[in-house]
Amino acid sequence: MNNLKVTNAAEVEDVVRAAIASEQPLDIIGHGSKRQIGQLTTTNAVLDLSALNAVISYEPNELIITVQAGAPLADLLSLIDSKSQQFAFEPMDTGPLLGLPGRGTIGGMIAVGLAGPRRIRAGGVRDHLLGAHAVSGFGESFKTGGKVVKNVTGYDLCKLLAGSWGTLAVMTEVTLKVMPRPESERSLVLRGLDDLKANRAMTAALGSPFDVSGAAHLPAASLRPDVDGLSDIGSPREAVTVIRLEGITASVTHRAASLAKQLSPFGPVDIIADDASARFWSAARDVLPFAANGPLGAWPVWRIVCPPVSGAAIGQALTRPTGGEVIYDWGGGLIWATLPPQPDASAGLVRQQVEAAGGHATLLRAWDEMRHAVDVFHPQPAGVAALEERVRVSFDPKSIFNRGRMRRSVAS
Repeated sequence: MNNLKVTNAAEVEDVVRAAIASEQPLDIIGHGSKRQIGQLTTTNAVLDLSALNAVISYEPNELIITVQAGAPLADLLSLIDSKSQQFAFEPMDTGPLLGLPGRGTIGGMIAVGLAGPRRIRAGGVRDHLLGAHAVSGFGESFKTGGKVVKNVTGYDLCKLLAGSWGTLAVMTEVTLKVMPRPESERSLVLRGLDDLKANRAMTAALGSPFDVSGAAHLPAASLRPDVDGLSDIGSPREAVTVIRLEGITASVTHRAASLAKQLSPFGPVDIIADDASARFWSAARDVLPFAANGPLGAWPVWRIVCPPVSGAAIGQALTRPTGGEVIYDWGGGLIWATLPPQPDASAGLVRQQVEAAGGHATLLRAWDEMRHAVDVFHPQPAGVAALEERVRVSFDPKSIFNRGRMRRSVAS
């Protein structure tokens, strides 16, 4: 494997131009923490951005940070936390699910676009990406966006980079907005609800005026006592439905009491605060009940996004015939499903149920044989796929970047 480690944007340009000339595809990596996600690629050249790790500027008063794309995400989270700030979209750490150490880089976080529980209120990664410097598949550097929170000058290409899995361009520098960390948080806990009733409770909470920032449901089977953050909320064999509120202490306390009263028809409501609440949401964000070092570590894991009203029905349609397990986030709009191993990772069943509801499913954890046999990312309708391909070609006409990572139909 030819590891091409670069230290600045000019070197990235040189590597990309050489790859274009030789028609040599490049795998783009930071720490390689997410290389196990996506279709299998076959290239012997890796463009390593891990040395592009500097913080260019951080302006806490302006709520803006600019960093090189290879900067370690863990270091940046620590830096902004020291100023009582956070990335509001709550980036997921895929390490526990994949059995890999570390959180990866800021570029990897943007490229995969996996937001956490606060997505329902704060939006996704692309909503917080203000600007980027990148190198296209023409070997040319370009800049998109800027360092202002309100940018109405036109369509920001940087929005396309978020969630593109490195198939459009090589990001070298990015600017993101940060937000103040809430002073306090409270989570309301309802116990023993089945999936359908929990779905209704979460919908009621999200439709309330109390500014909910998280709504998740863990069925009894997934609530394991040895998972950090879950032992704080009671019995390991009793389903929990958890609703989060954040803000200044006085407001959160008042809103929690009012919402508990509104949810009382669903059953008794317990309230957990601050550290205990934060540990639960960290466990839910990173899907720790399905961690690679846990009892279900040998099972494939699907990430399903669907209309929240369909969440419980999809979850039950997947678990009842297979004996699998699910976790619901985003009020039912995000389902994590782990199913007993099959050669096709049960892709036929999953996609049938998800497509009927108008959702999409990504095979986030799977072994090489499964990734070779099925489409990891949800197949697009012909029109959407054609549009997506035109966009990709406009950035990378020779398919140099992460060739075949998102589509099996792309030649390796």
